[in-house]
Amino acid sequence: MGTALRFTRQDGHDMTQDELKRAVAAAAIEEITPLLGRDTIIGVGTGSTANFFVDLLAEHKHDFLGAVASSEATAKRLRDHGIDVYELNHVGTVPVYVDGADEIDAHFNMIKGGGAALTREKIVAACAERFVCIADASKRVDVLGGFPLPIEVIPMARSYVAREMVKLGITPVYRDGVVTDNGNQILDGYECLFEDPRAMEQRLNNIVGVVTNGLFAQRGADVLLLGTEHGVERHTP
Repeated sequence: MGTALRFTRQDGHDMTQDELKRAVAAAAIEEITPLLGRDTIIGVGTGSTANFFVDLLAEHKHDFLGAVASSEATAKRLRDHGIDVYELNHVGTVPVYVDGADEIDAHFNMIKGGGAALTREKIVAACAERFVCIADASKRVDVLGGFPLPIEVIPMARSYVAREMVKLGITPVYRDGVVTDNGNQILDGYECLFEDPRAMEQRLNNIVGVVTNGLFAQRGADVLLLGTEHGVERHTP
């Protein structure tokens, strides 16, 4: 279900990708404003769209207590804006988590982790009462898998996990030189479409040595703020 468009340009020109990202970030601020209070701690994701959200969130930093970050990069950006960052273990749950997606389907299943922060993103999402996904229209797909699927692995298990991925019809490619905030490595999965992302998420997570994978189907988004060439659409399942 979608609502009316917002944040449209008035000059008749299509919005650039950065304008779309800023527009959905602004829509996310509007979405979460009713949830903000002096004791509120929100979850914040990672990536270029989330960065726009953090920059706009800074304008409201006196309206809430602080944030839980899904990466060290996001934590630094929050702190640079004067927003206090809290450890999730000390918070427990958050009322809302705002993050982007590399792909999202009609059922709000997602592929995430292009920035290698998938494990912490998935943890914060699991602890959030509400997950608001902010994305531009290019991220909306019928079937997940056009974007390579990130899988975070324990370094010594990388070759084993790669062989198990091949058995599942997924072509593994080592993301050379990338070390996650957790000290692990990333295998990106190619040449596979995920008709049943929930089942595949579980199968991949059951491979010994996998920390987690970038399919967000067990815990998908609750709200999608989608930036289109005309503005922002709000969708719910």
